[in-house]
Amino acid sequence: MPIQTINPYNNQLLKQYDELTQEQLDAKLQIAHNAYRFWKQSDIKIRKDLLLKVASLFRERKQELAKLITIEMGKLIAQSESEVEMVASVYEYYAKNAAEFLKDRPMEIEDGKAFVRLSPIGIILGVEPWNYPFNQVARLAAPNIMAGNVVAIKHASNVPQCAEMIENIFREAGAPHGVYTNLFLSGKRISKLGEDSRIAGMSLTGSEAAGSSLGESAGRNLKKSVLELGGSDAFIVLDDADIDLAVEKAYLGRFANMGQACTSAKRFIVMDAVADEFLSKLQQKIANLKVGDPLDPETQVGPLSTQDAVDKLHQQVQETVAAGATILAGGKPIDREGAFYELTILADIKPGMVAYHQELFGPVASFYRVRTEKEAVELANDTNFGLGGVVFSQDVDRAVNVASQMETGMVFINENLASRPDLPFGGVKRSGYGRELSPLGIEEFVNKKLIRIA
Repeated sequence: MPIQTINPYNNQLLKQYDELTQEQLDAKLQIAHNAYRFWKQSDIKIRKDLLLKVASLFRERKQELAKLITIEMGKLIAQSESEVEMVASVYEYYAKNAAEFLKDRPMEIEDGKAFVRLSPIGIILGVEPWNYPFNQVARLAAPNIMAGNVVAIKHASNVPQCAEMIENIFREAGAPHGVYTNLFLSGKRISKLGEDSRIAGMSLTGSEAAGSSLGESAGRNLKKSVLELGGSDAFIVLDDADIDLAVEKAYLGRFANMGQACTSAKRFIVMDAVADEFLSKLQQKIANLKVGDPLDPETQVGPLSTQDAVDKLHQQVQETVAAGATILAGGKPIDREGAFYELTILADIKPGMVAYHQELFGPVASFYRVRTEKEAVELANDTNFGLGGVVFSQDVDRAVNVASQMETGMVFINENLASRPDLPFGGVKRSGYGRELSPLGIEEFVNKKLIRIA
């Protein structure tokens, strides 16, 4: 895939970059390796000051950076601004809390003394997606740089200006050369990097296929890896739920970022007693929204990230409908310039259909009716994915009981699943393994070294 910016609002090519040669790549990795040798010994206050400066620069440039997100991948400008704020909060969170997270951990033993010390391991390679081009990077970079590692990032090929900007911000903040390194590479070259002895760990957020490839490379070369892959999150509405609240959250949970999030509420599983009310109100909610330029604050429906994303999504919808599913809203590309797709609701989806089994990475919701809690949980778990989920009920104990039965890494009750610096993020099954954010996020790529004193 070419490394280039194509504005999805009008499909115009704005900028393109050359891929690194092997010689250039080797030189960058050597600089990063040299940087690690002294960064791992740096005082944690130096690391803290760096990340606080990075956070400050993101906030100072929020308008500029938000516009860059929107131009490269189509996010509505208000949502892009929110992403920049989140990025700053991630860097601040680890800057302020890493010293506590990294403290020696005494062991309770019968004789003598022992403790566990967390220490860095080297260059951490991150392969990052386009849907949150600044935030996804921060979740890897912030904890690892605070831990004393250095990071090298292969970003998605359709957001190269965002990728370049992150490296520029780190340099402006005073990061030593090599502490943060941007790599303009094609995806097919990533698995080969697992063979490089300078790479100590590998992390990927992206598709199952990409995750399988990186995980295989990491395993073959005995490297630690963290994978955050796809999702088909269930949005369960029990019969005692506040339906107006559930509908409002369903709209945001499925259609924010035009549905292009691993943790979007992709499957609405609603109990019969409230299904008609929920569906009717949701249909009203998505009707007659303003479609247009994502840089216009009045726009409610923007483009998807690329025309290829539109084409793939529409094929999935067509195959599902051809197999017997029903379109309750939308169902096709919007007839205008750019990578636009209608907000869509599918129903009558059965096992064997594309929408039942595959992740729909765009503004398409799958609607299911169920009779009982048991049926809701069984349907929620009938997927190869296990990233997140949501339960709506006015009886919190009941909702927690349902949540405890869901085979996912995260469940939120009476609110949408959200990424926060202080909460762990990650999944199970084919949604990947490992955790980002929270104290757990800084523990993934460190040596938990036991020191025993007789």
